[in-house]
Amino acid sequence: MTALACLGAAVFPAIAGAQTLTQDEALALAFPDAQLERRTAFLGDEDLAAAERLAGPDVEVRSSVVSYYVASRGGEPVGVAYFDAHRVRTLPQVLMIVVGTDGRVVRIETVSFREPPEYRAPDGWLRQFNGRRLDRALSLRGDIATITGATLTAGAATRAARRALALHQVIDPLSETAR
Repeated sequence: MTALACLGAAVFPAIAGAQTLTQDEALALAFPDAQLERRTAFLGDEDLAAAERLAGPDVEVRSSVVSYYVASRGGEPVGVAYFDAHRVRTLPQVLMIVVGTDGRVVRIETVSFREPPEYRAPDGWLRQFNGRRLDRALSLRGDIATITGATLTAGAATRAARRALALHQVIDPLSETAR
């Protein structure tokens, strides 16, 4: 089942060969020297339907409770981090998707990957999401390159990015009403 969730390292215990960052480590990579505020949005049926419509036909948005982190420096927001837990083939992956104040992906970080290491998306491949917004080009049929031998990983990461950007639009975490 696909779920957008904040996960600590304790949720998926370390296993041999699995890459794992703690939530704090991932957030520190994305927002050095920033203040972080954890927030939770509670989505109604209309919000879920809107997010799923925005995310696209191949992307499920099922969780009505969405936790996220708003980062700020000097009292000004600099970005929002979402943790997306989903299955790649048979095992879980957790990605941190960071969205900037302009609504574009700033970075994607692999927090946990339990499939065989050869199926993991390389950091260089993940960088192609940087600067992307939620549009038709953000797809494997658009501007996102596939990964030879790891097509399921490429699809899962792309769906996670689309899901996070869609939820970001619906939640609007940087508006005054989201506080």
